[in-house]
Amino acid sequence: MIKKELRFRQIHLDFHTSGAIPDVGTEFNRREWQEILTVGRVDSVTCFATCHHGWAYYPTRVGQMHPHLKFNLLRAQMDACREIGVRTPVYLTVGYHTLMSELHPEWLEVIPEQRSKEEFFRPGFRKLCFNSPYIDHICAMLKEVVTEFPDADGIFLDIIRQGPCCCQFCINSMTAAGLDPVRPEDRQLHAGHVLADYYRRTVEAIHSVDPEMSVFHNSGHVGIGCHDILPYFSHLELESLPTGGWGYDHFPMSAAYARNLGLDFLGMTGKFHRSWGEFGGFKHPNALRYECAAMLANNAKCSIGDQLHPSGRLDRSTYEIIGAAYREVEACEPWCRGAESAAAIAVLATPGRDRLAAHNTGACRFLLENHLPFDFVDDTMDCSGYEVLIVADDAPMTPAARSRVEAFIAAGKPVVLSGRAALDPEGRPLAALAAVAEFAGESEFAPDYVAAAEPFAGLVRTPFLMQLASQRIRVKHGESLGAVHYPYFNRSFTHYCSHQHTPFRPESSGYDAGVIAGNVLYFAHPVFRIYHASGAVMHRDFMTRALLALLGKHRQVSTSGLPSSGRVTLMRQPEEHRYVMHALYAPTAVRGAGAEMPNFQRSGTVEVIEELVPLASTGYEVIIPEPVAAVRLQPEGRELPFEQRDGRLRFQIDSFTCHAMVEIVCG
Repeated sequence: MIKKELRFRQIHLDFHTSGAIPDVGTEFNRREWQEILTVGRVDSVTCFATCHHGWAYYPTRVGQMHPHLKFNLLRAQMDACREIGVRTPVYLTVGYHTLMSELHPEWLEVIPEQRSKEEFFRPGFRKLCFNSPYIDHICAMLKEVVTEFPDADGIFLDIIRQGPCCCQFCINSMTAAGLDPVRPEDRQLHAGHVLADYYRRTVEAIHSVDPEMSVFHNSGHVGIGCHDILPYFSHLELESLPTGGWGYDHFPMSAAYARNLGLDFLGMTGKFHRSWGEFGGFKHPNALRYECAAMLANNAKCSIGDQLHPSGRLDRSTYEIIGAAYREVEACEPWCRGAESAAAIAVLATPGRDRLAAHNTGACRFLLENHLPFDFVDDTMDCSGYEVLIVADDAPMTPAARSRVEAFIAAGKPVVLSGRAALDPEGRPLAALAAVAEFAGESEFAPDYVAAAEPFAGLVRTPFLMQLASQRIRVKHGESLGAVHYPYFNRSFTHYCSHQHTPFRPESSGYDAGVIAGNVLYFAHPVFRIYHASGAVMHRDFMTRALLALLGKHRQVSTSGLPSSGRVTLMRQPEEHRYVMHALYAPTAVRGAGAEMPNFQRSGTVEVIEELVPLASTGYEVIIPEPVAAVRLQPEGRELPFEQRDGRLRFQIDSFTCHAMVEIVCG
């Protein structure tokens, strides 16, 4: 598939417009449209061919144009954009289509577990089955759109997922394939086959008209190890609206994996206070400034979601807010174009669709808060270019992952493991760990407590709570991380103590909390999952002290003065012979009462950014193996004094607000 380089300052312009709304597009004005996009410093706008309601926004022979639209709105938008050099990818709905669900209710996806009265009468869109004749309609629409709009800068297909459907079409095809529709695992297997067929058929339909047309299928994210679908993508778009329930750590974790997949990608946030479809909702300009800076810092292009009013008129206030962020993005582009990750740490993730499972998320947050650049990798990827490997704790290693871990250990590079990640499916530990510790299965106590050994005890010296059970180990060689203390008993309705946890026994259980031996660090507890759940500073402090004891001189970035909520990434631009370090900081606040509101899509509190607080003097020490000729704060071009000794570069930023981008010139 032809892959065009993405632009940096994009808008995803939602236009899901009910057929009950009159005068659609009547206030579209070409000159005003162009002026407002210029105010927003926008260089690409994804415009709608069809929406979730099922209406088209151009004259169509395959579908139905919106009943209150009197002209080719999509063509008018595209022509206006093209005159000012703005690209226009074209959006088509796929998974949701109200019109077709009403005309052909037999095409609806039928999930047995979701057939409730509340679900049926809830206002909103319903999912259609990709195994029904509906997919023929979609392919015909795609061919028409690519034929009618050959100047489109790509096709964006939305709501790309297939559930374990039991519509009549799926029942028939499962039965014909020898699958049992009653079995959930058979329904899930069949859904995977249907989704694969969707990818093939839709891309074939598009490329039968234009073999060079770029395509993106939106299902939020690509799962760990799902390489089989990547040939159907020209690029990736990582939907991550922090105020819409994703939070501010979601995007950097997603980007850490996406940047290893060989595709250009962008981050997608929204201008909304919360999430999609929020007319009259506005995010503070400072929040968009931070979110766009975070995309650049993670080697992504930027996309901001907006929703066009049915009148067809862009909102000037919205694009003044967007422009405040995109002016800064535009100034930073020369130091982001053609960049690649220079992270020294790889987190080896468990295969599956949920890249942000608790253990992976916990590992990422731990590294983000310690300002340690990292990438996510799966067990198909070459890890040899990294200096440190972390395998989090939720499942035994696959054979492929085990071989990568063993290669790291043999090469003398630091490896961090925790919980079950050190075991094979039969419960046998890695040979390197079996040589230094005796493994005796999983403890029957949960929670238990850890009395950290002196080098790893920071905030507290008494045993602290670990909410999940540990692997029982006794250290034979190497350095113990501390002693595990059991509670008097597990809490149950028959015997319990106080409000939550049974207290610890004063004497040690005889088992250890982990071990450092040579270049291997092992935590006996699933510490990353525990940290994800609890967020306890004492856990992070214990883990950090152990990690730093292992890393020693291998720590890629050290900081002083940057809070734990600050973020650091390190990229390189090979063609420019330079590295680019990004430092980010913005305090977040939790707002909203979490109360239900009429006609409100999502309830609950929301994490927001309002004030951008300047940070005084922050110091950095970065491993840069090449000789450094200059260090500059960009885009200002201000020279920073620096010192380089034994491959370690030291410099200081006197102050910065939100985002500091440091150019490190080699030569």
